[in-house]
Amino acid sequence: DVVLAFGGDGTVNEAANGLVGSDTPLSVLPGGATNVFSRALGIPADVVDATEHLLRLADAFEPRWVDLGRVNDRWFTFSSGVGLDASVVERVDAHPRMKTRLNQYYYTYAAISTFTRRYLVDPPHVRVIVDGQQVDGVTVIVQNSDPYTFFGKRPIRINHGCGLEDGTLGLTVLRRATPVELPTVLWRAFSGNASTVARHRQISGFPATTSARVQALDGRPFPLQVDGDFIGQFDEVEYGVRPRGLAVVS
Repeated sequence: DVVLAFGGDGTVNEAANGLVGSDTPLSVLPGGATNVFSRALGIPADVVDATEHLLRLADAFEPRWVDLGRVNDRWFTFSSGVGLDASVVERVDAHPRMKTRLNQYYYTYAAISTFTRRYLVDPPHVRVIVDGQQVDGVTVIVQNSDPYTFFGKRPIRINHGCGLEDGTLGLTVLRRATPVELPTVLWRAFSGNASTVARHRQISGFPATTSARVQALDGRPFPLQVDGDFIGQFDEVEYGVRPRGLAVVS
């Protein structure tokens, strides 16, 4: 048996949370705005092409096991974030029609608007405890796979050390987000070369970690997103990884 999830990354996340640790494999028919996880698995982004691809596997599929990230009691397939990216997701999720109609262009508008309104002057600050170090910043991105997301066909790469089958997570901390620094970070991410992001002076990168804790520093809870869905506001979260936590067919 195979569970086939038809939808976007949020739908896939719900299916994965129900199947974690099970021998029943998950496969994906992309039907969302970005479909990051299915594309990371090598499934075509176009739903017709993906259907043909999966039908070719139907008679003799061979499941493989991939890792799952964890934040508190929630599993994620490709990424989770605290801070600016979660605030952008919160805004996009509040306008589902615009998300559907404009897709990545609405994400771009939401990112610019959220940064100028909420992160330019007084962003919430967090402390990250990871690999025996403490790093303070305004945004944290934790990846279970690469790339972080896509803009159309272009992969957006932030952490170069993460993969679905390596038993670790890639964690990136943006220490400051200024009008001068942030565009440089984004340009490097859009270039598709994650190693240049890691070398930015406002970035602290941990390419292969297995656990981390994020705490609010200034008494304000921080936003959290999981696989591109806004989850809520938190004072503290803990990250971990489950190697070979999900069987997939791709």
